Amino acid sequence: MQIAIVTGASSGIGQSAAIQIARRGTGVILTYHGNQDGALETVAMIEKEGGAAVALPLDVGDTTSFPGFRDAVAASLRDTWQRDTFDFLVNNAGFGRMAMFEDTTEAMFDTLMRVLLKGPYFLTQTLLPLLADGGAIVNTTSNAALRSGMEPGYSAYGTMKGGLVVLTRYLAKELSTRGIRVNSVSPGSTRTRIADNAFERFPEVIPGLAAKTALGRLGEPDDIGMVIATLLSGECHWITAQDIEVSGGFNL
Repeated sequence: MQIAIVTGASSGIGQSAAIQIARRGTGVILTYHGNQDGALETVAMIEKEGGAAVALPLDVGDTTSFPGFRDAVAASLRDTWQRDTFDFLVNNAGFGRMAMFEDTTEAMFDTLMRVLLKGPYFLTQTLLPLLADGGAIVNTTSNAALRSGMEPGYSAYGTMKGGLVVLTRYLAKELSTRGIRVNSVSPGSTRTRIADNAFERFPEVIPGLAAKTALGRLGEPDDIGMVIATLLSGECHWITAQDIEVSGGFNL
């Protein structure tokens, strides 16, 4: 059985990706930070459909925790699947925060950088010895890093996600010698818990976003999760170094 690690899978896009990956017959190690109940719900949903999943805590903003996480992954692989490697990595964990450029503090910038760019960079490096040759990586970026998704207030967030798009291409180049494919997906506005459940707290913004979307609605987690699962699959074995916008045609 193939095994995937999905970070930030206690809700939203990560939860959907974990479930969609499991539906394709892949075992899942999923991570959470602060929302253990959501992670256990993801595990329960996967197990209800006959899949296998393990939930592990991880703070992607704390690189000092990564060696311990790698050890926990190795133990889970051994105990649950009798494996010493895994096949797929989905760097999805993150958070959103907006501030106009002139109001962006250095502390906010640094926090976004630690979680959205430095975290995926060094987590991938830490897990690389356990990633099987011929595997695949998908990074969750954002159309905030693309011309189509640029909105005022996301200069820091979009900058970090843009860095992740560039990192995706470098990883694809350097890991190609091991047959490892690396791609990213750039979601548009998606109904998740991002920015402290912003869409629940400010539902009045949804019609405006839907109006700017060619397909006429806000994205749902499964819209993105299914693409992530597909990119990991054998059907996409000839795709690498790509960033795929999954936004329903935002600002088309």
